[in-house]
Amino acid sequence: KRNICVLATVSEGKPHCSLMSYVCDKEVREIYMVSHKKTRKYANLMANPSVSLLIDSREEDRRTRRAYVKALTVEGKFQRVGDAVKRDLIRARLLQTHPYLTEFIHDPEAEIFSIKVRSFQLLEGVKNSYFKTVDR
Repeated sequence: KRNICVLATVSEGKPHCSLMSYVCDKEVREIYMVSHKKTRKYANLMANPSVSLLIDSREEDRRTRRAYVKALTVEGKFQRVGDAVKRDLIRARLLQTHPYLTEFIHDPEAEIFSIKVRSFQLLEGVKNSYFKTVDR
């Protein structure tokens, strides 16, 4: 249900986190986002394609259920989307889910990209953890 995540990148040993809007494919093997090319985040992605995403339930569990917050960590690899048809389909899906991105996504310096999922780790509360590697 979530459609916003934290994207963690790193370059030259320095981590950087960005709040990102996203959509994913049906199998949740690829996660799609858009970034301006002239950002630290994008420079980091170009220098080091390994990333981590955090998607969590803190908004819905913020008051009485704080001990039950779920946090999904996704480990993956940045990839440019070279195919123009695929890029157009992703753009349409991003705009359908995130209409506030309209002006940004049509900027010539905006780049639609993919995170190819390698693994998932789900933490439920403070004790229960589940890990799954994704077949390539």
